[in-house]
Amino acid sequence: MGWKRILAVCLGAAVSAVVAPAQRGGGRGPSTVYVLKPARVFDGDVMHEGWAVRVRGDRIEAAGPAAGIDPTGAQVVDLPQTTLMPGMVEGHSHILLHSYSETSWNDQVEHEGLALRVARAVNHLRAELMAGFTTIRDLGTEGAGYADVELKQAVNQGIIPGPRLLCATRAIVATGAYGPKGFAQEWTVPQGAEEASGMDMIRVVRDQIGHGADWVKLYADYRFGPLPGSHPTFTQEEMKFAVDAAHSAGVPVAVHSSTAEGMRRAVSAGVDTIEHGNDGTPEVFKLMAEHNVALCPTLAAGGMNDRKRASFQAALAAGVTILSGSDVGTFPHGDNGHELELMVDCGMPAVDALRAATSVAGRVLKMEIGQVKPGMYADLIAVDGDPTKEIAAVRRVKFVMKAGTVYKSPGSQPAN
Repeated sequence: MGWKRILAVCLGAAVSAVVAPAQRGGGRGPSTVYVLKPARVFDGDVMHEGWAVRVRGDRIEAAGPAAGIDPTGAQVVDLPQTTLMPGMVEGHSHILLHSYSETSWNDQVEHEGLALRVARAVNHLRAELMAGFTTIRDLGTEGAGYADVELKQAVNQGIIPGPRLLCATRAIVATGAYGPKGFAQEWTVPQGAEEASGMDMIRVVRDQIGHGADWVKLYADYRFGPLPGSHPTFTQEEMKFAVDAAHSAGVPVAVHSSTAEGMRRAVSAGVDTIEHGNDGTPEVFKLMAEHNVALCPTLAAGGMNDRKRASFQAALAAGVTILSGSDVGTFPHGDNGHELELMVDCGMPAVDALRAATSVAGRVLKMEIGQVKPGMYADLIAVDGDPTKEIAAVRRVKFVMKAGTVYKSPGSQPAN
């Protein structure tokens, strides 16, 4: 059965249970004009008490003191005791994985079929949207081919609800470096990412872009070779081949790297973001800051420890740009807000954690999101309380709007 047929079958089976009423015709669509009246507005940078926001179509039309926002012709949505803020960005997700506490990575990749994985992903997309994450950067399908691209199409066509989706498709690993492993040598086992080496990196990058990749993801290091732990896989030259090919097509590059040497090679190759960075040193973080390479720390993945805490604090001290991203999929979708809590627990001011998930994320991803100001996409959420004073408020999402369409509002019904 071909890719499109498989996806059509599983999406059709799952969609009736998860489509938001606003996309079934039960709520107002993006042509509606709204005036949103919370207690306060976090605009992506600072907090404003007593502000309101006017939305027309899929864009923010006006934002400012409530007395100056004209409600004429608009549907007024009262959101008392809430903070209205930009929809949050999940900088590192895997929508085609589910929590490792349920099923190990190996078992998911080896034993769960494509239709099953896509059906789960439909639910994952909805869970992340309802948790207030209106944009996600999905960094690898982990053996599910280009299913992320067609899920993105399903969201964009209004077939299923979900965040804006940036896809990295299959991701790229050094030949022999990834998994699953542990099989008889005479077997050729499908891998969780696409293998490449040498100048073949150029072909693989172009092929993934041709299949719809918005980002290219490379693995600079992995648990590879006879020694324990992670080690660099690609040479700096190999990564430079990939980066040049991607950038010439206008596609940015994210790099999985935990080792200091893998991070150094990635920065020198000209990548745009580094994922994890668990063993980063002050020297390599200084290099990242100098080259404007953002860090996506994924503190929520695999549990917190002193090593990750020290590394993140070193990145903050060096002035590295932080893009909030959790590696969700390794833990339950919808719990993404835990990443912001951990960043604050590690010493990041709450307002900076919010920026990392909104305005900073918009700038890193080069998208018209992450700020509450005229002309930006109307991706807006309201949370109960003030997240600049209590970061856990980001988990209490009362209202979700994406591109001017309401998906969640008080009473669990779209605003009418």
